[in-house]
Amino acid sequence: MEIKKLPIGIQTFSDIIEQNYLYIDKTKDIYNLISKGGKYFFISRPRRFGKSLLISTLYELFSGNRDLFKDLWIYDKIDWKKHPVVHIDFTDLEYETDSLLKKSIEETLQRIADEKNIQLTTISYKTKFSELIKKLSSSGKVVILIDEYDKPIIDFIQEKETAFANRKVLKNFYSVLKSSDKYVHFVFLTGVSKFSRVSVFSGLNNLNDITIDDRFSTLLGCTRDELLIYFNDRIDDLSRKMSIDKEELLKQMEKWYNGYSWDGSNFLYNPLSLLNLFSKNRFGNFWFSTGTPTFLVNHIKNREKDISSLERVEVDESIFESYDIENLGILSMLFQTGYLTIKEIKPVGIRAKYILSYPNEEVKESFLKHFLASYSSDEPGTIGSKILDLGDCIREHNIEKFFTIIKSIFAAIPSHIFIKEREAYYHTVIYLILELLGMIVQAEVHTNKGRIDAVVETSTDIYLLEFKLGTSGDALSQIEKMKYYERYFSSGKAIHLIGVGFNIKEKNIADYEIKRVASASS
Repeated sequence: MEIKKLPIGIQTFSDIIEQNYLYIDKTKDIYNLISKGGKYFFISRPRRFGKSLLISTLYELFSGNRDLFKDLWIYDKIDWKKHPVVHIDFTDLEYETDSLLKKSIEETLQRIADEKNIQLTTISYKTKFSELIKKLSSSGKVVILIDEYDKPIIDFIQEKETAFANRKVLKNFYSVLKSSDKYVHFVFLTGVSKFSRVSVFSGLNNLNDITIDDRFSTLLGCTRDELLIYFNDRIDDLSRKMSIDKEELLKQMEKWYNGYSWDGSNFLYNPLSLLNLFSKNRFGNFWFSTGTPTFLVNHIKNREKDISSLERVEVDESIFESYDIENLGILSMLFQTGYLTIKEIKPVGIRAKYILSYPNEEVKESFLKHFLASYSSDEPGTIGSKILDLGDCIREHNIEKFFTIIKSIFAAIPSHIFIKEREAYYHTVIYLILELLGMIVQAEVHTNKGRIDAVVETSTDIYLLEFKLGTSGDALSQIEKMKYYERYFSSGKAIHLIGVGFNIKEKNIADYEIKRVASASS
């Protein structure tokens, strides 16, 4: 197979095809979408996941531009009837105020009318939309494609007054679709978030949300099979350049960039991360670097949400419908924005439980690093360097240096953000540090005798840590008294007990004690 150019930053289907860029053929999934009945569809996916390219592909398909699809699956599967198409991308509009949003929508509709040689006589954005659809339908039923429908809201999620005002404009705008039904052939909307029908789509009660519909779970993103088909030569080339065995490289790619799922069965690679991996020939936090979760981090901290509870958290289906400005649930926000994904679906009678977790190491590491940096005056890059040093300390059994580095992290935390006499605060910082080490880390591990604060496991050693506001001796005594270490006797690894004492006045680790116990195999 010819090695085609990588379409980094290119979201226009015609450019990709005509300029010989790589295109992962999603037209079989598209065929399933447009041929299964129904005509009002919505899908939510995180940023930079291929939504705009999908909209562009649908635009060319419904415009009847068959030649662009000659090498793709769908080429001889449909009749290629041409429809008038209305395409609106809200990333191109201005929406700093509701009046500016209205004006921008009006100008966009007028531009589309001018391109189609249609005269619009009405003035308001709502009546212009209705008139445009009706007049376009004289040459066939209309296809309406709306990309990033929610951007005027989510960009002002921290400025509620603007978000509310923009939401009202959008609610009125989308209400036109229902009244125009007899003129419409197909409607498709994309966005990052799924706002409740009451708040945005109250007039569009026939909208089919396919976000977690297993029939369309691979419509966006890259499956493992697609990876091996479309990137195999690049994988071989990267394996040689990095001097890594191909199978090991594939394992690392899966660990870092795979893991997104909307049905708990099909797991997908982030396309942006894959393209950058093969372009730059190195692993990096490519998706995460396109937007940092400052608002999410602050929201979690303000709600005092336990960050360690974000792995394999069980929810019901209401989590996917409860997103709105008035109700910014943390788990719903993290799912909508791509920081959590569906890892498993457990049937419970006729209903189901959904298991959410971080998609992959790229997302988890970057998110936790920014979360830790939010407690400190350190930059995420500085935090990352310290974490690498901590990993070396554990592998080299240099516990003294390990705690020296941790103390430097605590020392960088501004005193005004400490939560006085709250053990959980210290636990959170320690949890973040241990998780970022990339080793086997468990927080608040339950045994038949009680609960261990943290366990760090390497290939040769197990470290049991207990934290106390007080002395390290008290912490160590609790481990010994409760015999937390007994459950690890069969591991055959060296077991180390570490008691850590925190000094409230100093806002840092006061001291620590370490003791090794013999395992059953010793």
